[in-house]
Amino acid sequence: MNAPAIPDFAARRRALDPARSFIVQAPAGSGKTELLIQRYLRLLAAVEHPEEIVAITFTRKAAGEMRERVLAALTNAQAGNAPESEHERTTLELAAAALASDAAGGWGITENPARLRIQTIDALCAALTRQMPVLSRFGSQPESIEDPAELYLEAARATVELVESEEDVAQDVERILTHLDNDVGRIEILLAGMLRRRDHWLRPVHGRERTALESALRSVRHEALERVRELLPANLKAEWRVIADYAFINLAQRKSGDSIEDWAQLARLLLTEKEQWRRSLTKNQGFPAGKAGEPWKERTLALVDGLKSHDAFRIALAEMRVLPPEHYSEQQWEILGAITRLLPRAVGQLKLVFQERGQADFTEVAQGALRALGAPEAPSDLALALDYRIRHLLVDEFQDTSISQYELIARLTAGWEPGDGRTVFAVGDPMQSIYRFREAEVGLFLHARAAGIAGVALESLSLSANFRSQAGIVDWVNTTFPQIMPEREDVATGSVPYTASVATRDTRPGNAVSVHPFFNGDR
Repeated sequence: MNAPAIPDFAARRRALDPARSFIVQAPAGSGKTELLIQRYLRLLAAVEHPEEIVAITFTRKAAGEMRERVLAALTNAQAGNAPESEHERTTLELAAAALASDAAGGWGITENPARLRIQTIDALCAALTRQMPVLSRFGSQPESIEDPAELYLEAARATVELVESEEDVAQDVERILTHLDNDVGRIEILLAGMLRRRDHWLRPVHGRERTALESALRSVRHEALERVRELLPANLKAEWRVIADYAFINLAQRKSGDSIEDWAQLARLLLTEKEQWRRSLTKNQGFPAGKAGEPWKERTLALVDGLKSHDAFRIALAEMRVLPPEHYSEQQWEILGAITRLLPRAVGQLKLVFQERGQADFTEVAQGALRALGAPEAPSDLALALDYRIRHLLVDEFQDTSISQYELIARLTAGWEPGDGRTVFAVGDPMQSIYRFREAEVGLFLHARAAGIAGVALESLSLSANFRSQAGIVDWVNTTFPQIMPEREDVATGSVPYTASVATRDTRPGNAVSVHPFFNGDR
């Protein structure tokens, strides 16, 4: 296929600029790995040492595949193999330029591929903790394990057993036991679940006062109110207000307002308990029977019909019914205070379990790597050394980054300045995050795209070409998924709208997609 026929050809070429930092949204089938390899080869031609480029992936398989394909490109260019496509021609040209740098610098990459720093982010974290065992607080390097559920539960049990101690923490355990009817098993499961997700709460929970937490509640409520206001279609706002006033007057002898409580009331009036639009209205919703009420019922149901295609608004309206109050009651705060004091103790118990077993989860290793790098305002010798060595950072599957891993990337690039020749290249697809069990946060991808990473501004690029699937499949996906995914992007919730792809393969005869629904397992 000729290059101009590729719909995102210009973006792919721009992504090879070695002087600029990018964040690239690359959907399934868009040739993301090939773009990463091309960027890597282009950077090899621009550095003094290959170790100045660090490429991070999330699985050993992905790291191995990327290394093999980089070496294959170098080998093919060395052999003078003819390209089969324009895309492959670009790769071979970049590989030839990289070989020239290899020869000039005496690197010997093809004979010594270990000089290519392509590794998993977990391997990078482990390497950092090994270099600074005291700062990382590990001592000997623990074994990283995929499923530490048993360790979380063991730490949770040890935390509950603190009820027998003489410390103040015993009173907190007792409060929570009383609150949950002395259901020890349930408390252990809840604590284990919180330990699994500690990357989310460990930083903010320390030293949080009641006023700060209640401020967070008010912020959540305000954001929900702004969201529902924004999602109500502009052409229906006037009619919505007139009908809301009518229903409120019938129910409470007052007009509706624009407060959270008013929106929550409207949600109760117009949505069922299952959060679907009502099909009929009665006096309980503010629409009395009789000649006077019937036209208003018809008018309201017509409004509802106009809103049925705006699913995001329905969801936002339903959320108004379940928002937390602005303030905690004294009883709620007593329990919450006990929880916020107990959780750090549970983390302490987990660290003891890790030490005894010689094992750790990925979160612990990532946090150890952060400690090894020191604080942003007081970087360790290791951080300063890495700041000197690393000039280009490539991150694959960036949508699967956890909070600690994101902070690690920010720490590695903290001293970088615009125009100093150092770059970040992050690639991912927030539409297909797969590592939720590893505490991945899709919102981090969206945040990085909007605000950059640690002061490194990232130019946003989007790939749209799909090289994998025939046009019939791509068209079906483009039609179907916008109905499933959110209508708009939201950093706080990690909501990602669907982005359409463009097929580069022609439609094949027959149905591209066949749907075979199953109901209750009955074929």
